[in-house]
Amino acid sequence: MSRLGNCWDNAVAESFFGSLKQERCQWRHYQTRYEAQQDILQYIAVFYNNQRLHSYLDYKSPNQYEAEAAKTMKVA
Repeated sequence: MSRLGNCWDNAVAESFFGSLKQERCQWRHYQTRYEAQQDILQYIAVFYNNQRLHSYLDYKSPNQYEAEAAKTMKVA
């Protein structure tokens, strides 16, 4: 995840995994690996990309931010 000697490359991944653990996995106990995979995929696809507001994206969801950016690119 990081280039040799460049700790800043890892910040985005660390932030995402911290959010995932705190918001989704911390208090859950999965019976199977498949159950954990499905729950995490659902978190990413449904909540993280569609609903969760990100301060870095001016408090928009990633999908909303990308849709607005695409709209701006078509107009320009």
